[in-house]
Amino acid sequence: MNKKIILGLIALYPAISLAQEVFSENASHHAALALDEINVTAARIPVSTKTATGDITVVTREEIDRMKGSSLPDLLRLQPGLQISTNGGMGTASSLFVRGTNAEQVVVLVDGLRINSATLGTTAFENLPLTLIDRIEILRGPASSLYGADAIGGVIQIFTRRTKTNTTLFYGNIGAGSYDTYTGSAGFDSRYQALQFGAQMSSYDTRGISAKKRPTQAIDRDRDGYSNLSGTAYADLEFAEGHNLGLRFMESDGQNQFDNGYRNYSTTNQQAYGATLKNQLTEHWTSTLKYGVGRERSFSLNGVSSRSEFDSEQTQITWQHDYMLSFGTLTFAYDRLEQDVLTFSNSIQSIDKTRNNDGFMLGFVGNHEAHSIQLSAREDHNTQYGNYVTGGVGYGYTISPEWQITAQYGSAFRAPTFNQLYFPSFGDPVLKPEKSDNVEASLRYQTSSIQAKLTVFENHVRDLIQNAGPATSGCSFAGFCPTNSGKVEIKGITAESSIVLNPQWQLTGNLTIQSPRNDATDNLLVRRSQRYGNLQLQYKSGDWDIGTEVSAASQRYNDAENNFKLGGYALVNASLGYKLNNHWKLLARANNILDKDYVLATTKSSFSPNAPDYNTMGTNIFVSLNYDMQ
Repeated sequence: MNKKIILGLIALYPAISLAQEVFSENASHHAALALDEINVTAARIPVSTKTATGDITVVTREEIDRMKGSSLPDLLRLQPGLQISTNGGMGTASSLFVRGTNAEQVVVLVDGLRINSATLGTTAFENLPLTLIDRIEILRGPASSLYGADAIGGVIQIFTRRTKTNTTLFYGNIGAGSYDTYTGSAGFDSRYQALQFGAQMSSYDTRGISAKKRPTQAIDRDRDGYSNLSGTAYADLEFAEGHNLGLRFMESDGQNQFDNGYRNYSTTNQQAYGATLKNQLTEHWTSTLKYGVGRERSFSLNGVSSRSEFDSEQTQITWQHDYMLSFGTLTFAYDRLEQDVLTFSNSIQSIDKTRNNDGFMLGFVGNHEAHSIQLSAREDHNTQYGNYVTGGVGYGYTISPEWQITAQYGSAFRAPTFNQLYFPSFGDPVLKPEKSDNVEASLRYQTSSIQAKLTVFENHVRDLIQNAGPATSGCSFAGFCPTNSGKVEIKGITAESSIVLNPQWQLTGNLTIQSPRNDATDNLLVRRSQRYGNLQLQYKSGDWDIGTEVSAASQRYNDAENNFKLGGYALVNASLGYKLNNHWKLLARANNILDKDYVLATTKSSFSPNAPDYNTMGTNIFVSLNYDMQ
C-alpha cells in the first residue's frame, strides 16, 4: 500500500489529539454524538458501528428531512466516498460511484431486496423519493462474501419508513419550490393488538429544466419535467413470543422528459415486495426466512417511432440462521436469486433470458476485550457464468476507549448484465464476471464530542468489462463492443469527522482523495474525481435547526480516453427548520446558492466534440410544511 497513505494514518493521531485538547474543557457541556449506532448491512446481523470492522455510514431520518425537495442522488453525494453524475435535472438518469468503482459495482437493497436493473446493472436512484425513506446504511468496500455478485464497490441498503407505536399516528407534508415544483405526502402508523401496520403515499411534480445545457436544436430548448407517484405499506405480526411475520411493499412510478431532437420521454416503475418470517428457535438460535421480488420496468420513446421496453424481475429467497456464542455470532445463509429479463425494441422482442443463482454464506462476528473480528466466506453457483468463491477477513483493535484501528481484506465479483450478454448486435454471451481484491485499514477516534475516521483502501479489479472492444460475430459496433480487457487499480484515502463545537454548533465533513485508473492507459475512469468532499455546519437551538454545506469535486473526464474534461466545482447549500409546535414543522432548503454553472456529464464524444453538456440546476429553493403526530 502507498507509503504516503500509511503516513496519513500516522499523521491523524496528533491532529485529533490536538482537537481533543481544544474541546475537552467544555466537553461535559456539549450535545453528545451518537457513539453506538446499530446497523445490519455490515454483517447481515445487527452490529455496532463502533465495533464493525467495515467502513459503514448510517444516514438518519433527521438528515433526510433536511434534504426536503431534493433527490436521493443529492443526499448520497454528501456521504463519504460517494460520487454522483446525472444526465440533467430531477428524474434524469443518475450514476453512483462508490470509492471510484463503476456504477454497476454496487448492490442496492430496499428493505433487504435487490432493486437494480438486471439489464443495465445500475439502480434508478433518481426514481426513489426521499419521503419514503427512513434510514440508509452505506457499506463501502467489497461485500460479495456477504451478498454475492456485484458488491465490488459496496452495498447501499435503504429502509422504508415505519414506526413502532401503540396508537395510530398520522404524518404528512406539502411543499413547493423553484421550477414549478410541488410535492405532497401522507401516511400513518398504527397497531391492533399484536399487529403493527402502516402505509404512505407520495407525489412529486416539477416542470424542471432543459436536460441539455444550451442545446443546438430548438426543440431541445424546452423544459424537461418529471413526475412521480409512489407508496409503501407494511405489516408486522408477533403471533407468539419470539416469532414474527413481516410484510413489505414499495412501488415508485416516475416519468421524465429528455432531450434528443424530438419530444422524448421515459417511464420507470420500481417495485419491491416480500414476506419475512423470523423465529427465535432457542435462546441462542434465530431463523429468518425471507421471500421477495424486486422488479424494474421501463419504457422509453426516443424520436417519432423508436420505442424500447425493459422488464427485469429478481425473485429472492433467503434462509438465514444466526447462532449466538459466548464470544460472538455465527451465521449461515442460503440465498436463491432468480433473474428474468424481457425486453422489446419497437415491439420486437430483443431479449428473453433467465439465470439463477444459489449462494451459500458462512460468517462470524465476534468481540473479545479489545479485539473485534469479522469473517465471511461464500460460494455462488450460477447457471450462466458458473461458480465463484469469495471471502472477507476483518480485524479491529481498541487501543484505548477513544482510539481504534482496523484492517480488512475482501474479494468480490460482478456478473455481466443481460444487455452485455445478450442485447442484439451488441452482447457477448461468453463474457466473464469481473473480479476484485481489496485491502483497507482505518484509524478511528471517538468521544462524546468528536468523531473522526481515516480509511485507506486499495482495490484491484480484473477482467473489467469495457464497451470498447472490436466487432465480433455477435456485435457490430466496432470500438464499442463489450469485452473483458481491462484491469483497474483504485487507491485512495477517505477522512471524515464530526465535532460538537458547543451545545448549539456541530461541524461535519469528509474528504476523499483517490486515484481510480485503468492499468493499461493510466487514464482516470470516466466521471471520477481524484478529490471530492463535503463540509456541513449545523446550528440547533430551541425550535431552530439551521445548516449550511459546501460540496466540491475536482475535474473529471467524460470518456475513457480522457479527452473531454468536466471542470471542478464547489456548491453552497443551506437548510432551515423551525418547529411551530409539537406536531408542525416548517422546512426550507436553498441549493446552489451562488448559482454555480457546473457540469456532471456531457454528450460530447469523439464523433461529436461540440455536442452540448447535460444541464444542472442553478439557484433553487424549496419550502415545505410538515405534520407528524409523534
